[in-house]
Amino acid sequence: MSREGATTRVQVYLSNPRVIEALNREARVSGLSLSQTAGRAVARGLARRLTADPEDRLAVLERSLRDHMRSTRRDMQIVQELTVEIARAFFLRLPDAAVDEDPVVLAAVEVRIDRMLDAVAARLISGGSVPPEREGEGTGSS
Repeated sequence: MSREGATTRVQVYLSNPRVIEALNREARVSGLSLSQTAGRAVARGLARRLTADPEDRLAVLERSLRDHMRSTRRDMQIVQELTVEIARAFFLRLPDAAVDEDPVVLAAVEVRIDRMLDAVAARLISGGSVPPEREGEGTGSS
């Protein structure tokens, strides 16, 4: 049976540089000795629960953010690849015509693209899938 406040000497050899760096950083932040910091880390690990240690919460937040950024990067790559495939399919099936070089047609296309981008921005801002000026309209083309 151990009594409260009793200490036991344990010698540990660490070989993982990341663990050593994290332990040193935690010791600096907490103002405790490296030995006391290691004891606290072992106690936390054995307790299998997170304490209110701000360094642990920051590490968890950093891991979550890194995972989120990784998945967002993957999602954006997928969207970009899909966009290129759609453009490729569109241009393969759309024949070139003399009217494609007409300045009036080109200006009209630019206006339509601007309107489309404005509609997308309005949808993103409102959080809905249909912009406010189009609610109640049918699915027919305008």
